[in-house]
Amino acid sequence: MQNFTRLFSSSKSRFLGSVNSEIKKYLTRNEFRAFAVTSEMASDSNWRGVPLTEIWGSQSPWGAPEFPLVAPAFNHTVLYHIPSNGSVADDRPPKPQIGHDKWDHDYVRMPCSSQSLYPVEDDSGETHLKKRWELIETALCKPIRNSEELATAILSYNTQFKESWKFSALHKLFNEHLEEEESQCFFDVTLPEIAKLALALPKLIQAPIPLLKQHKNRSISLSQQQISSLLANAFFCTFPRRNSTKKTSEYASFPHINFITLYNTNGSDAVLEKLTCLCHYFKRVCSKVPVGVLTFSRRSVPPRRCPAWPAAARPLGAVPLHVDSQHTIEDAGQLLQMDFANKYLGGGVLGYGCVQEEIRFVICPELMASMLFTEVLRPNEALMMIGCERYSNYAGYGSSFRWAGEHRDPAPCDSSLRRRTAVLALDAQPSGARAHEHQPGAVLRDLNKAWVGFSFYTEDAECLQYPGVATGNWGCGAFGGSPALKSLVQLMACAEARRPMAYYTFQDAKIRDEIISVYNLLARHNVTVGQLYHLILRFCQTDVRKGHLHTFIEQCLKDGGKPASPMPPPAEVPEQMDISDVADDCVIEIPESLERELLKQLKESPDLFSQDEADSEETQVLFINEPDAPEKDTTMKERASASKVPEDKMAATSVASNKMATSLTSDLFAEMNKFDQSNGMLNFSKSHSNILKIDEPVTSKADADMDTSVEASRSVAPTSETKRKMAKKITDYFSKKPY
Repeated sequence: MQNFTRLFSSSKSRFLGSVNSEIKKYLTRNEFRAFAVTSEMASDSNWRGVPLTEIWGSQSPWGAPEFPLVAPAFNHTVLYHIPSNGSVADDRPPKPQIGHDKWDHDYVRMPCSSQSLYPVEDDSGETHLKKRWELIETALCKPIRNSEELATAILSYNTQFKESWKFSALHKLFNEHLEEEESQCFFDVTLPEIAKLALALPKLIQAPIPLLKQHKNRSISLSQQQISSLLANAFFCTFPRRNSTKKTSEYASFPHINFITLYNTNGSDAVLEKLTCLCHYFKRVCSKVPVGVLTFSRRSVPPRRCPAWPAAARPLGAVPLHVDSQHTIEDAGQLLQMDFANKYLGGGVLGYGCVQEEIRFVICPELMASMLFTEVLRPNEALMMIGCERYSNYAGYGSSFRWAGEHRDPAPCDSSLRRRTAVLALDAQPSGARAHEHQPGAVLRDLNKAWVGFSFYTEDAECLQYPGVATGNWGCGAFGGSPALKSLVQLMACAEARRPMAYYTFQDAKIRDEIISVYNLLARHNVTVGQLYHLILRFCQTDVRKGHLHTFIEQCLKDGGKPASPMPPPAEVPEQMDISDVADDCVIEIPESLERELLKQLKESPDLFSQDEADSEETQVLFINEPDAPEKDTTMKERASASKVPEDKMAATSVASNKMATSLTSDLFAEMNKFDQSNGMLNFSKSHSNILKIDEPVTSKADADMDTSVEASRSVAPTSETKRKMAKKITDYFSKKPY
């Protein structure tokens, strides 16, 4: 009977495929999408839309195009050796790349570094600095027979935390949660191998690991064996300077990596199950050394290079859409699998968290290596992780999460020996209420964030880019988002990135059908990305707490309320303003003395701010925020009448005016520099440029020329070019103030 059912299902799929191919000849692309969605709705009880083959771009997930292969470059650090022929052996781990230790702010501070020192008190009570790695070797080479001895070993090279580290969850795992035989087997067999793996770090990683910092496009490739050694050190809490919780600490903008934050929880059931997953991972990698590799790539795109959403003309109906209520993102084969990330990678995986990201990180622990070197993500940044292997099955979610046995990953490897699994980390905007989520700025932020991730490794061609994206209710759990909005935001980002989308609703058939219904509606009306963007902004102006976005869109389209297309592009944002910083809590207050100095400039020497046409927008921004703008018109009239004065008087007036302007300017910049020195954030003593510019110099000669002394500015009359630069610099300064 089962064979008959399987045969019937296969025949049905082939029949529908042949029928669709014939119908497609007579329909436009958008019409065919709508037909496919409608016809498939009756063919399966779990999914709607187009079949997965249209999301893969082939008849199997492994037929989709591969991602770029591993190749060392100035912005791609490869920590293992690649032979000259480019072929890495697939039957043994690759050899480590030779390099030199680096102990600075741009690289991971390794526990085995000769510069990693730790204060040790001798028998006489005197304190001496000793190499920390020697302390670690001494502690881990001794037999460790239970959780108490494991805690003692960890504290021997973390002595300042003896009073605060309680290891409650660790003790509970081995003394209560696991069977006595399981605990004994771990300490007798697995733990000694984890210790050997940790102590092999100096041999396995010989080159420095760069930090994936903000505003940088950079990649790191490591072998699975190297990652297992790094995670073994995290298990024993050996990484220096990574235990502090102070906001001023060196790694405050990086996730925690030492496992102590997990050990110190109260040991809830979900935490103990996460620890079980991690112990299973170590059991697997210690019994058989993995031979594959992984690549971690950070992408940063300046806001000015993101799509002009109001003018985006791509039709939404051209995006192949598959919606599934039964399966999960991690089951989505070769697709770009979304990690509903925290901006600190891993979220609460080393704490109480146990939702989508945390679960993915414990069933695929190699993803946790990203927490070692990835700085907190900016609103315009994404992280791609290629090659992770899945080691565990699971059941439940949140507090009901359970380890459900080992998992044998069927994904094949690409030509660089990476598993053909790509995990895309994107953090949604946290929203405490629906009204906050539907603010135009929040919508724009998530659109840009999704596009930055979805357009990873896309070409300039107008054709569809494969593989597609596997996603779901992004930011709709603890972050408080709504599936109605987030699904449309991701659909729009997929349309702009030209990637198909598979959407997984996690057992929610109602959301599945709603998404397909609104997609059908948008396809039938040929709605573009820009038109949907305007419809969403119109909905944001209503009482969003009482309305429903899908219903609002449907009513607008029925009433003929679709915005005209194409829409004009939005006004350009000056390059000096980093709008990715709008979510920051830090607000800079500009002192009244500095504002008075600027207003004095405006009143007494408006000529200072005359600019070329190319900078007219920046001048307008300056005068919009000027309280005494009417006086500007009066001064302009006086200047016009002054043009009738004889030339000799005009020249004298001009010289006096220039002297007054330069003197006022020097006073203004002196005040600005005084504020800059006390604030330490704006750096007006340095040249200014867009820090988000990709792989381009951040300063120019023209900007450098701005750093002239006050005395020089008093002795030389400001030229047209100098005035333009001064006004631009002042505009930069006041663009930091929230109005």
